Amino acid sequence: MQVLAGLVGLVYLAAGIVGFARTGLGNFAGNQHEMLLGFMINPLHNLVHVVVGVLGLLTATYSGLARAYGWVLFVGYGLIAIWGLMITGVISSNPVANLGNPLNLNNADNWLHVGTAVLGLIIAVMPARKVVHVVEPEPATTATTTTTTAPTEPIRTGGDTRADVPEQAKAEARPGERRRGSWLRRSHTAAH
Repeated sequence: MQVLAGLVGLVYLAAGIVGFARTGLGNFAGNQHEMLLGFMINPLHNLVHVVVGVLGLLTATYSGLARAYGWVLFVGYGLIAIWGLMITGVISSNPVANLGNPLNLNNADNWLHVGTAVLGLIIAVMPARKVVHVVEPEPATTATTTTTTAPTEPIRTGGDTRADVPEQAKAEARPGERRRGSWLRRSHTAAH
């Protein structure tokens, strides 16, 4: 999802920069007749693209930020798409008709904004990439092992020569010693 957020940011940043090269800074929110790949643009529209692009690149560094960016794209471009559909007459009533068309939207912009909103939703809800840790088996030792059928002597551990007796039995045989790791099962015999 971070890569997708970065790619969306890069595309919008490039569109904003190229758009500024086409429109300049004059008539900032006016209805210019400048087009970029079939999309109507003006300097305000280009500024929105640059801001969205920079945010996309900045939020691509962390998973949580990329998700938040996805929600911003979904809500922001969803609202702009609905507004654009009202401006271009696809939706018959425009409750904000007195605002005009400051972003210089056309039908191509509307469908791009719908697509961007859907892409934002995908970024927001896409599962995070999980890191897979592959545990490789330890390499086999090159030392040769000899097998014998004769009984072996018990291994001496901690001075106790009873290797065949389980640890619990050893601990019970030494009542004066405390076992390590038994803080949960400490006997309260001292209080009795």
